[in-house]
Amino acid sequence: MKLVVLAAVLSIALPGAALAGPASNAVKFFYVPAVKFEADAKYRDRFTEPVTRLFEANDKAQKEKPDEVSCIDFDPGLDAQDFDQKTLSKTLKLTEAVNGDTAEVTASFNLFPEGDDSKREMVWSLKKVDGKWKIADISSKTNDWKLSALECGASTE
Repeated sequence: MKLVVLAAVLSIALPGAALAGPASNAVKFFYVPAVKFEADAKYRDRFTEPVTRLFEANDKAQKEKPDEVSCIDFDPGLDAQDFDQKTLSKTLKLTEAVNGDTAEVTASFNLFPEGDDSKREMVWSLKKVDGKWKIADISSKTNDWKLSALECGASTE
């Protein structure tokens, strides 16, 4: 009983803390202490299909036409290109909903100290693979898009 009371007190006393759990930790990695670009090949092992297919198509497009903008020309986890790390870190709130081997983690944050258009709400879909949470998709509640739905193919010129 004491643990339940302690957990309740901590959840009220530390609202900005990431007490949500292991699925949230998989997402938190991409935001703090510094934002990481999800499509970077060195983070590929943290993802699963369908997003890995898009990342592979993006890699191919970059290799074939290195002087052109590839498929992913923004940071999917931010739904933006520009941000202030201090503001993002200070305002980041993560909540998770786990259902067996799947989870949804919602990340809410501000990109900049001022401006209504700097607020973001991103939903990360995760799957448990070999005991680890991996990201299957990212969607923006703010601007209504889903990473897995982005097109990445040869241009039709």
